[in-house]
Amino acid sequence: MEEKVHDGLLFDFYGELLTEKQQEIYRDYAFEDLSLSEMAEEFQMSRQGISEMIHRVTRLLRGYEEKLGLLSEYTRIQALAKEIAESDSLEFCHSKAEEIMKQL
Repeated sequence: MEEKVHDGLLFDFYGELLTEKQQEIYRDYAFEDLSLSEMAEEFQMSRQGISEMIHRVTRLLRGYEEKLGLLSEYTRIQALAKEIAESDSLEFCHSKAEEIMKQL
C-alpha cells in the first residue's frame, strides 16, 4: 500500500486522538495536498514548524497502529470477507466466518 494512502487510513482510524490543530494540519497535508508554504501562511507558523508537525503526527499515528493494530485487523478482516464473497463453496464460507468469529 502506498505510504501516503496508508498514513491517510491511519488518520481515519486514529485522527480523533490528535489535538484539533494537529488534525487540521494533517488533514490539509494528506487530503488537501497543500504546500508547506500555503499551510504556514494559513496557520501562521514557519514552514519548518509545519514540516515538524506533520512528521510528529505521522509518528504518532504509526505508534498508535503499532500499539493498537486497528488498521491491520481491519485489513485482515476485509481480505477474509473478500475471500468469502468470491467463493462458491458454502463450506469454505462457513470455515472463514468461523475463523473471523474466533478472533473477535
